[in-house]
Amino acid sequence: MRRESHVRFGGRAEETDRPKGRHRASARPYTEHPTREGKVYCAVVLDVFSRRVVGWSIDASPTAALVTNALGMAIEGRRPDGTVIHSDQGTQFTSWAFTRRALDSGLLPSMGSVGSCFDNAMIESFWSRMQVELLDRRTWRTRVELANAIFEYLEIFHNRQRRHSALGMLTPVEFETRHQQSTVACIKLFRLHGTRGGSTLLLGVNEYFRIKRLPLLHHLQGRPGLAQW
Repeated sequence: MRRESHVRFGGRAEETDRPKGRHRASARPYTEHPTREGKVYCAVVLDVFSRRVVGWSIDASPTAALVTNALGMAIEGRRPDGTVIHSDQGTQFTSWAFTRRALDSGLLPSMGSVGSCFDNAMIESFWSRMQVELLDRRTWRTRVELANAIFEYLEIFHNRQRRHSALGMLTPVEFETRHQQSTVACIKLFRLHGTRGGSTLLLGVNEYFRIKRLPLLHHLQGRPGLAQW
């Protein structure tokens, strides 16, 4: 089955419903924060399905390279195919470098409408939490000091320690691991029984996932996709 894909990067996209598959992402172009040496800029790619940060980039200037590097990291880690990458209409996302990188990787670029606060609510929420939990908690002396702190926040705290109510109080990494386990279990069960058994097989699958407390519902609705930026 082809995975349903929808990715957001620094832009706006409709987020009223939870994605039914992986390879969807959302993002604001980037965030910035001052140090005594000058500003630090950070762009991220966030998986809408699992809330996991799958791509990020940190730089001293908000150039097209900032968002293109974050996109490249997400592409290398996820290998998306046919994923929609949604962004706002910032110059970084309309640049030749960003558009070419997306198209060459099989992504489908998308841009949000102007002035809509609902397009990219998930990534905006991510940035606001990062602002409160990390950026505004102290004064940063150097760019390197802040860059190291951002790295730890993204890869260690957010992806592996922060629990999300939308994920059943699991971390993004835990949620993806359980999803992969449930996928493997579903494949094994259907290979074992084939199409025979009808409702009996379906009841057996549901009972297995109830005991294992795995997210069967997401498998019935669709598979996971890419992340948000």
